[in-house]
Amino acid sequence: MAAYTVLVTAASRLVPLVRAFQRAVADLFGDAGRVVVADVNPMSPAVHVVERAYRVPFSTEPGYVDAVLAICRAEGVALVIPTIDDEVPVFGEAVRRFAAEGIVVACPPAETAAICVDKFTTCNHLRAHGVAAAATYLPSALPRDLELPLFVKPRTGRGSIGAFAARTRRELDFFLGYVGDPVVQEYLDGAEYTIDVLCDFDGQPISVVPRERVVIRAGVIDRGRTVADDDLIALAVATARQLRFHGAINIQCRRARGVPTIFEINARFAGGIPLAIAAGADFPRWLIQLASGEALSPRIGQFTPDLWMTNYDTGIFLPRAAVDVLRPVPSAD
Repeated sequence: MAAYTVLVTAASRLVPLVRAFQRAVADLFGDAGRVVVADVNPMSPAVHVVERAYRVPFSTEPGYVDAVLAICRAEGVALVIPTIDDEVPVFGEAVRRFAAEGIVVACPPAETAAICVDKFTTCNHLRAHGVAAAATYLPSALPRDLELPLFVKPRTGRGSIGAFAARTRRELDFFLGYVGDPVVQEYLDGAEYTIDVLCDFDGQPISVVPRERVVIRAGVIDRGRTVADDDLIALAVATARQLRFHGAINIQCRRARGVPTIFEINARFAGGIPLAIAAGADFPRWLIQLASGEALSPRIGQFTPDLWMTNYDTGIFLPRAAVDVLRPVPSAD
């Protein structure tokens, strides 16, 4: 059986995702399947659940793509899984470099990545193409008649960091000065959902799993459930028609006046993806099959509805000698 290696970048705390890929490669390739990771911090938990882990520069630093390519060559990587918003546009620009060496990167094309990383552009692009998205403004172009409350957040960013509700004009003025490079969105006060979507490498949606975010902690789902909601599924499919995605993405939305309305898209795996996987949507396995050239028929709406997840923290305990296991990037020699 041919070897198959998956590289998960910025693995950090994504132990459940890494383990899901480990299960998938073991099922598909037996002992010939492996998962390796890259990270900047030797104390990242995911570093300690794989056979090999590599220290890389930050994705915003020069040489990041070269470092990842060097790891891929040394490890025989077939599939790269970017996991944070900062690196998705970087990989989007470099997809062809990897493809030239037979390596598949599960990220959208550069044009889509650039749209999704910018919350102002995301929502206005979707609205211009008839997809329900939050009205989103730059501070320099705020209509005078906007009704409060409003939502102020960074134009780029993740994990709900720097996002604030402004309920008065005084709060709005304060947060516009406090938040770096802000955008202003209409306030959506309905139930909040993440829609996990897996697209093939032609941009066609293969699976769509909506999840209600019942309790959120530090921007990540703490307790939630899958929901079989035709409106949410239709919203995700409509979004995939207007933006070309490859691999896993997650769409963030709330119900506004009864209508599911998008407020941002993350072109990567969601932190709550273990719930979708447990509900029968095995994105890691399907993504490996797609990257290997298999044609998969859509499984949209095929998952266990009303499956609940409640999260808890755990730890990995290490003797001092086992802490710094990150390998240097392999040399070209």
